[in-house]
Amino acid sequence: MKIFLDSANLEEIEKASKLKVVDGITTNPTLMAKSGANLSMAKLIKKICSLISGLVSVEGVAIKKDEIIKEGKELAKIAKNIVYKIPISEDGLAAAYELEKQGVKTNITLVFSLSQALLAAKVGASFVSPFIGRLEDNGEDGLKLIEEIVSVFNRYQFKSQIIAASVRNVYHVKKAAFLGCHIATVPYKVLTQMYRHFLTDKGLQVFLADWQKIKK
Repeated sequence: MKIFLDSANLEEIEKASKLKVVDGITTNPTLMAKSGANLSMAKLIKKICSLISGLVSVEGVAIKKDEIIKEGKELAKIAKNIVYKIPISEDGLAAAYELEKQGVKTNITLVFSLSQALLAAKVGASFVSPFIGRLEDNGEDGLKLIEEIVSVFNRYQFKSQIIAASVRNVYHVKKAAFLGCHIATVPYKVLTQMYRHFLTDKGLQVFLADWQKIKK
């Protein structure tokens, strides 16, 4: 399973890229606003794309089909590794179909049901992003949705890759991997938690203590 970092914070992205485990980046207008970078949106996107060789999902603000297509083309010009992120809607699906035909990769986002994911795959979106955490916030089973989408996409051999989004913890990542999800996009905090375990910390303390005994 690929791991994307869900962030627009340049410091986080630079640190994560040095770990050599991050395959791409996902962003959205909220993350851009919280980035802390004193840069225009275009310059921030360009900087993010320069920090990582993988794909970078960038979301705009257009709502109508023609506007979405225009915005997608403009954003795709910023860097070769741009993926245009489109919230699912009638106009969004129609625009994604046209953009994919024209060579612009799309990521259909804010997906909360199997039917939405199915339509996104039908129009040829490169990526489909079901939101685990937000579903759970509303008392629904986000991981069950991932399981359903993986099963249906595999059965009908859809080419769209599934991105487990709105990931809140390491358990979400583990289960997404177990269920066969193509990608999990995680906040920097969750990424750092993935390589930690209390038994690892305990074991390291024992090893260091024993090494001090040997040195003496």
